[in-house]
Amino acid sequence: MKKPKIGIRPVIDGRWGGVRESLENQTMNMARAAAELIEKNLFYQDGTHAECVIGCTTIGGGAEAARVAEQFAVENVTATLSVTPCWCYGSETMDLDPQTIKAVWGFNGTERPGAVYLAAAMAAHAQRGLPAFSIYGHDVQDADNAEITEDVAEKILRFARAALAVGQMKNRAYVNFGGVAMGIAGSFCDADFMQKYLGLRAEWVDLTEVLRRITLEIYDKDEYEKALKWIKANCKEGFDKNAGKTFPEIIKKSKVVPADKDWEFIAKFTIIVRDILFGNPKLGEMGWKEEALGRNGIVGGFQGQRMWTDWLPNGDFTEAIMASSFDWNGKKAPFAFATENDTLNGISMLFATLLTGKAPCFHDVRTYWSPDAVKRVTGKELTGRAKDGIMHLINSGATALDCTGAAKDENGCGTVKEWWNMTDKDIRACLDATDWCRADYEYFRGGGFSSHFKTEAEMPVTMIRVNLIDGVGPTIQIAEGYTVTLPDDVHEKLDKRTDPTWPTTWFAPILTGKGAFTDVYSVMANWGANHGVTVHGHIGADLITLASMLRIPVSVHNVADEKIYRPQSWVGFGAGEDKTATDYRACREYGPLYK
Repeated sequence: MKKPKIGIRPVIDGRWGGVRESLENQTMNMARAAAELIEKNLFYQDGTHAECVIGCTTIGGGAEAARVAEQFAVENVTATLSVTPCWCYGSETMDLDPQTIKAVWGFNGTERPGAVYLAAAMAAHAQRGLPAFSIYGHDVQDADNAEITEDVAEKILRFARAALAVGQMKNRAYVNFGGVAMGIAGSFCDADFMQKYLGLRAEWVDLTEVLRRITLEIYDKDEYEKALKWIKANCKEGFDKNAGKTFPEIIKKSKVVPADKDWEFIAKFTIIVRDILFGNPKLGEMGWKEEALGRNGIVGGFQGQRMWTDWLPNGDFTEAIMASSFDWNGKKAPFAFATENDTLNGISMLFATLLTGKAPCFHDVRTYWSPDAVKRVTGKELTGRAKDGIMHLINSGATALDCTGAAKDENGCGTVKEWWNMTDKDIRACLDATDWCRADYEYFRGGGFSSHFKTEAEMPVTMIRVNLIDGVGPTIQIAEGYTVTLPDDVHEKLDKRTDPTWPTTWFAPILTGKGAFTDVYSVMANWGANHGVTVHGHIGADLITLASMLRIPVSVHNVADEKIYRPQSWVGFGAGEDKTATDYRACREYGPLYK
């Protein structure tokens, strides 16, 4: 499978006889510089450097535009960046492919009218219904200055990062394990949304398929032994909430896998889920040719509750280790795998990891704790970033272990790293910060284990949620903020009011004093569903750019206006202060990317 690439289109003044010739080197140097910038700084999900394709010729008119389009057609170019230092012929040189995402960089110099061309090109794109991102440096440069200024570099990278995320999703699959969990709205997989907005195929796997493979032993025995050995050596068991309890017969008779065999079952389950998602040639060697192919998954989710968990070990370990940046084979790409098969949260996880290369963390958006409520319950006052109140993010032990914040940056501070930068020491620290608590039998009759930790580091994070709104379609919510640490006694009093066997993250969103970010309560009150995703870093601006490419309006966010980067034609839908309304109008008019 060819990886999606960024196509660099060197666009030039088509007049021969001195003009074009004088611009060839400068134009191609711009193209090479842009390609070098992208390839050096951006990565695919598998950790390899991003790839660009530079046009085989400078483009002075329609004939050369067609030659480059033919070149790009066989290179899996998902987005094009046209670059020029000069005037060019707008509609004659533009990228007319409706399937590519487009940007134009016009060099800000005074010797040639690059800015004039940029404006003409934006107008041409807007008139043709082909949204394009405008890139133009803030300060005038000299004609012989080959440096890409910081502001231009930021826009090029933001455009390319989001475009590569779009490209990596296309023609892959969301794999649903089971059906709808407990009536959760996000668990209803909308195949039209997946296909038309994201380019994803929706696949369904009945949970009996997992049991079939366990029963018929359709899995790699060596891999199973390796995984089980690693689990027993590295996954220490924690608090057993069931100890000393007397359960009614309906619960006791429902646990069909003996408690001392839970890990064996869970290890098999995890390997089988991975095989279904990705395929495994070893299965073909065993004679299982169809099973060896997999489902081409890039994201998925497991129903779990309740038809599975009412009699079989839960999927918490599987979900947590899939989303983490490591497993028994060492570091690996995190895989977006949604608890309770909340497909919309799974997509939120996918956006997060594609943009960052970091593990996405799945949460219940559980509780808002005001400063007054915390003081009443604990006798202590919230301080620092937590002073305005906090949100308790907690779910049934299926959060990526990276969310412990146990990995360390160059300054020794807790962080979450790109998976390819994880070290053995980082992995060890995440494992040591986690214990595995036996699932509460009253809720999970089949048993299993839940990861248990608290996020110890204060880190910048972004909380994300995709929602589906009748009459509107998909929307996305974005809340930048910080994880915060609480004194142990405060944490324990608050945490024990929920489930002390699950992982906890305390989150303090950045407040703007208006709208959904008037205060922390307002963030909680305006959140669109019971689940949300956090990912390390403030990536709200990247998410807004990605959403505009996919034609998904952003309903709430706390990203500064100067960081918002959308196609230039959005201005035509209203350039006033209400940028949210403008976004909704533009997305509605253009419609989904793959309509």
